Amino acid sequence: MKSEYTSSIALPDYPLWEKVAGRRIPLSFELELTARCNNNCRHCYINLPADDREAQSHELSLEEISGLADQAVRLGALWVLLTGGEPMLRPDFSDIYLELKGKGLLVSVFTNACLINKNVIRLFRQYPPRDLEVTVYGVTEETYEKISRTPGSYRAFRRGLDLLLDNQIKVRLKAMALRSNIDEFQAIARFCRSKTADFFRFDPLLHLRFDGDQEGNAHIREERLSPEETAHLERSDPERFSALKLECRRAETLPPIPADWRRIFSCGAGQDGFCISHEGRFQICSALRHPECVYDLRRGTLEEAWTQLLPRVLSMTSNDPEFVSHCRSCTLFDLCLWCPAHAYLETGRMDGWVEAFCQTAKARYSAGRS
Repeated sequence: MKSEYTSSIALPDYPLWEKVAGRRIPLSFELELTARCNNNCRHCYINLPADDREAQSHELSLEEISGLADQAVRLGALWVLLTGGEPMLRPDFSDIYLELKGKGLLVSVFTNACLINKNVIRLFRQYPPRDLEVTVYGVTEETYEKISRTPGSYRAFRRGLDLLLDNQIKVRLKAMALRSNIDEFQAIARFCRSKTADFFRFDPLLHLRFDGDQEGNAHIREERLSPEETAHLERSDPERFSALKLECRRAETLPPIPADWRRIFSCGAGQDGFCISHEGRFQICSALRHPECVYDLRRGTLEEAWTQLLPRVLSMTSNDPEFVSHCRSCTLFDLCLWCPAHAYLETGRMDGWVEAFCQTAKARYSAGRS
């Protein structure tokens, strides 16, 4: 099938982005252990039922994971993030964790904490993760379970989090800013900062589902904040507002963008890492599922994906007039929710313009300058 995009490694230098080079060393990678989850969150872009046997049958085995990790280490990887779905749904989670640790990798874990038990605590106490990030959907049962749509999940989350904290396992807390928790968001921020004084982050970006499920996408759209609400939320948080002001100042000092600059990728995707999906696909970031940008690692090697696919993807350019006039000529890209992965999920094109993202960038810029 002929590509919609043009790829050429010989691109002009531009100070906003690094030049594509096939010999960069990957320092980190994400490993998606499963697409299944014990919760059924309204805003989630990946969650499949915990008992989905078909999904489970496609998951990488421990042996496959070990082999891919060996390849990643040979390429220069130092750090791996275990994510999902909920990674602790895997009955062999401890085996995977120890296998990766045994290869000298720094291992981080993203979890909802609902499945934390004494065995996991024993594992983490003996072999501490580099980072352990837990998402907080609400600080009341009503709000949390309105989002998770799983009875008993709030109590399970609090029990798991308390087990981690009581055993002095360092935890980082984060939150998604949603329509369902916006009235409780200040309480969520206070809760998170009281538990982990050195770290708290939140994200207002909700991208659409990887599987294109229309009912799930409708729920995600219902949970999205408006551009004005997003800007107001960031302005009300001193830490986030300080970062926003810096981004606005940077936008004002960027050099002029060349009129012929049509490169699609301007983010950090693929600059020093990659993602391996639960089905064994190489991706330059966890969200980018465009068929021209993935590589089946069950049929090839990481080195082939990193040295052959990656440079070709990162060098893609677009001749779409709307993309060039709206996105590529805009200096607010650091304030925008747009990226090729999210554009593809929204429009079916990696160079698709998304009006809501554009409005959010302008609202954030206005708030950051006030």
